[in-house]
Amino acid sequence: MPTQTYDAIVIGAGTGGYPAAIRLAQLGKTVALVEKDATLGGVCLNWGCIPSKALIAAANLVDEMRGAADRGIIAEPPRVDVAKLREFKDGVVKKLTGGVALLEKGNGVEVVRGTATVVAPNAVEVAGKDGQKTRLEAGAILVATGARPIEIPGFAFDGKDVWSAREAVDLPEVPKRLVCIGGGIIGMELGTVYAKLGAQVTFVEALPQVLTGVDPDAVRLVQKGLRQRGVAVHVNAKAKGYERRGKELVVKIEIEGKEQELPCDKILVAVGFKPSSAGFGLEQVGVKIGPKGFIEVDQQYRTSVPTIFAAGDVTGPPLLAHKASKEGEIAAEVIAGHKTVRDWVGMPTAIFTDPEVAAVGLSEEEARKQGYDPIVGKFAFGALGRAIAIHHTEGFVKVVGDRKTKLLLGASICGPEAGDLIAEAALALEMGAYLEDVALTIHAHPTLPEALNEACRAALGEAIHMLNRPERPKKGEAAAGARA
Repeated sequence: MPTQTYDAIVIGAGTGGYPAAIRLAQLGKTVALVEKDATLGGVCLNWGCIPSKALIAAANLVDEMRGAADRGIIAEPPRVDVAKLREFKDGVVKKLTGGVALLEKGNGVEVVRGTATVVAPNAVEVAGKDGQKTRLEAGAILVATGARPIEIPGFAFDGKDVWSAREAVDLPEVPKRLVCIGGGIIGMELGTVYAKLGAQVTFVEALPQVLTGVDPDAVRLVQKGLRQRGVAVHVNAKAKGYERRGKELVVKIEIEGKEQELPCDKILVAVGFKPSSAGFGLEQVGVKIGPKGFIEVDQQYRTSVPTIFAAGDVTGPPLLAHKASKEGEIAAEVIAGHKTVRDWVGMPTAIFTDPEVAAVGLSEEEARKQGYDPIVGKFAFGALGRAIAIHHTEGFVKVVGDRKTKLLLGASICGPEAGDLIAEAALALEMGAYLEDVALTIHAHPTLPEALNEACRAALGEAIHMLNRPERPKKGEAAAGARA
């Protein structure tokens, strides 16, 4: 068996692995990047974040065209050419995955194709598709193998009747009726896409609400948007199984002990992901893996084996591409001898529903649990000039600060371009900003980011474009201005 030696081996070329390989090369290390799939980029670039956002953009355009008559734009009802849309989406993916390949090559990273098995604390065997094996040796190994969709009993993925998110993003067709099992981020995003493209969509969620853990005010607006598009949402509902009856499928669900049947043409199961930690030989060489399958790491992403590191989805939630990239880069710097550690203040999330939802830092409830006395400022997009001008007024910006110091603790946004707008709040948190810092920053007019400025001013009682309502005094306290 041929043997090749490097400074570092990275297993997995997804959003955790490929940036890590580049960073290692930037720091002067020789790197082998092992990938079993034909293209680089992992789930995010090939079957997740990127292709789904291409579909979301197209679906939003269709939706916008349907509602443009009140702005004087009269057109025939838009028709979706599924094959052309798929071609567009595939083109986006090809451009980005090809770009990653060029970046790896340009930085001197050697991409090794095949399936990796860790056989020693400093060695990996790679089996190619032709059956040939190669031994790679290095001073450090970084495992970035990601995660894969969870199957549930009675709904085995077959790529035909029962889709995972991967098949849904491939856009084989737009079914007349789609049942989406799972009301989390991925299910809600993809279900909304298919609803806008013309499918009759029904969500089945086992928990009391969809988008668990998201600001309840935002969830209410997302559900309102779904209702307006004729989408049904069943919560506290257990999916029991399905059967084919003639040309249609029938999904059986149970709500409060009562069975219901949902006829449909396709079923999308999007109930989450599980780590891809098994089958790589990790436990055999001493890497500790937790009960849920996630690899256990320290603040520098080192595993229980000092020469083996792990980053990204395989190390635990939240399963976010940008989190994986940051973790991979930290691990790369540690491998290169730097004293880097995990030290971010907030990890932003973005959900591309309609309206979009994004958040960073602490919610009001989380702030209170951590011992803060929170103060909240909220500003509605319905009062913002830019939002009114672009005809997207649903939603709000909400900020949370510490009442005593006025330190900014977190922000949540529901509304137009929320995923982009959250970046300013993330930067403010990272820089240790106070509510006043954002309030005093001049924001260009008319723009959507003005809403964050107004929300911070509202928390301070200084908002210009809304009425500032003084807080009611707490029990036992005198109202401001009251006589002693």
